[in-house]
Amino acid sequence: MISGAFLITALVVVLIPGTGVIYTVSNGLSGGKRESLLAALGCTLGIIPHLAAGILGISALLHTSARIFQIVKIIGVLYLVYLGVDLIRNRNLIQLDEEKGKGQALKIIGKGILLNLLNPKLTLFFLSFLPQFLTDSPLSYSVQMIGLSLIFMVMTLVVFILYGVLANSFKQFLLGSEKVMQRIQQSFGVILIGFAAKLAVSES
Repeated sequence: MISGAFLITALVVVLIPGTGVIYTVSNGLSGGKRESLLAALGCTLGIIPHLAAGILGISALLHTSARIFQIVKIIGVLYLVYLGVDLIRNRNLIQLDEEKGKGQALKIIGKGILLNLLNPKLTLFFLSFLPQFLTDSPLSYSVQMIGLSLIFMVMTLVVFILYGVLANSFKQFLLGSEKVMQRIQQSFGVILIGFAAKLAVSES
């Protein structure tokens, strides 16, 4: 079930920059290590519904029902645009204080969850990706799917945290110029809007 091919393929998939990576990195740059960790956690938690859908077979319904897929896709596109515009318009870099720390943390996690939750392609991805590594073993199909899914989630969390921490390290070289930080933040906003456009015109 857990083969070298699966681990390598999963790692490559996780390493490819997507909306979750951009969100985590932007929090690492505009906030701190804590913010990037929270963003990574939120994005990882947002994968759970898609994994559950794949295991329960709901993904097959998404694949066959164009209307359901389109509705979820439109919501996802709008949310990506919202996040992108928010990054572009926000002139204040994220700064946590003790009084607002808890509320801000929940907000960062919540945005990360929604970011991946509203991406219907994740469900279709797991429907086509994980089954390739199922084997004829004493373990049932569902147990194998759960095991592979958990490994993928752990890899996602670790890689995203590393992305965020690395971004935060580069932040130390940019602290002298708030204008540069704002430009970087706005660039991430444009990238997210670009992802939204790509999702909007995709066929499936």
